[in-house]
Amino acid sequence: MTQAELLAFAGAHPYLSLALAALTVALIFNEASALFRGYKTLGPAALTALVNRDNALVVDLRPAADFEKGHIPGSKNVQTSQFDPENKQLAAARALPVVLVCKAGQASGDAAKRLLKAGFERVYVLDGGIGAWQQADLPLAKGR
Repeated sequence: MTQAELLAFAGAHPYLSLALAALTVALIFNEASALFRGYKTLGPAALTALVNRDNALVVDLRPAADFEKGHIPGSKNVQTSQFDPENKQLAAARALPVVLVCKAGQASGDAAKRLLKAGFERVYVLDGGIGAWQQADLPLAKGR
């Protein structure tokens, strides 16, 4: 396809061309922001490997009732409203990788930024939250 043909297509289909340009800009912005946010996202399989290899601390930020219905085995429950990077138990894990889990992956991002600001270096967020863990058909523990 030549440049003249591309320009002719763009001229004949301005809305499609605009949509393509908008999607391209959105993708570039999304990827650039991921590079500069400071924490990494990982999937359920990578979380399992990190826990097994590096004894990562998994912090579940969901409400206690949701945590009791089902959570990642070995995870610790801390309510988002009570999440404090300076907490003694959490501060003791500063040398470990810390993986934050929430319902869908949104609330974990804010908590991850707080951990980074408090000096934690190995901060991760479970991409897709507990829903991704369930979709991967991995086990859930019940109760506290």
